[in-house]
Amino acid sequence: MSLTEDIRLLSQVPLFKDMNDDQLRLVAFGAERRQVAVGQELFRERSPAESAFIIARGRFELLMTDRNGEPKVEATVGPGTLLSELALITMVERKFTAVAVEDAEAMKISRSLFHRLLEEYPEVGRVIERRIRDNIASLAKAAAAMSHRFV
Repeated sequence: MSLTEDIRLLSQVPLFKDMNDDQLRLVAFGAERRQVAVGQELFRERSPAESAFIIARGRFELLMTDRNGEPKVEATVGPGTLLSELALITMVERKFTAVAVEDAEAMKISRSLFHRLLEEYPEVGRVIERRIRDNIASLAKAAAAMSHRFV
């Protein structure tokens, strides 16, 4: 994909949608492309996550190990999906294994690249902080709406 196509893809991902072209260009230029053949893993459950991935082409099954140690498909995701978003901020474990169900391509965005974006464009940090706050408020509201189930 070209840099222009990468910027267009990034602009469609909720985390990056309000960023300007210069900010998106920095991410697109610094991102690493990964080709993943059908049946191959992009990453494995419980492995350290030092980067996030945006699916550029193809589809992935997201598998989680059940109580019996068997993999269970939790979701199938495609282009524009951001995987392991929290890894951009802090060290976490992968919550699932991502396996390509067709030939695919993903953009790898390292934590160091994301931190560089925040250093060069502090306003991005404020936007992300607002989104996190809004997400937490939405979760709290949803939990409160379900509180009758826990009494």
